Amino acid sequence: MGERLYKTHCSNCHLDGGEGVGLLVPPLAGSDYLAGNRDRLVCMVRHGFHDTIVVNAKTYSEQMVGNDKLSDIQIVNVVNYVLQSWGNNIPPLTFEVAQKSLEQCDR
Repeated sequence: MGERLYKTHCSNCHLDGGEGVGLLVPPLAGSDYLAGNRDRLVCMVRHGFHDTIVVNAKTYSEQMVGNDKLSDIQIVNVVNYVLQSWGNNIPPLTFEVAQKSLEQCDR
């Protein structure tokens, strides 16, 4: 389910292989940012991201649009797909942890 959701909602920007687009869209594949921000990812998917980040020693400042139409379980599935794909081996989020993070999201 996570792969299908990723391809529908995320791959237009991050591409099918999670490689991102130059200095516009950060890579998800082999991303050092993911492990350190694992619990924040659900909020980024739901509400977007409007800040500058550094991923694999490169700076990105383009805004990411959120998707408030995805259910909590769909967000968990897409985030866990990203955490376990393209060479990433980051422990998945449980639904309970993700729900707590979503409740505490900064808007």
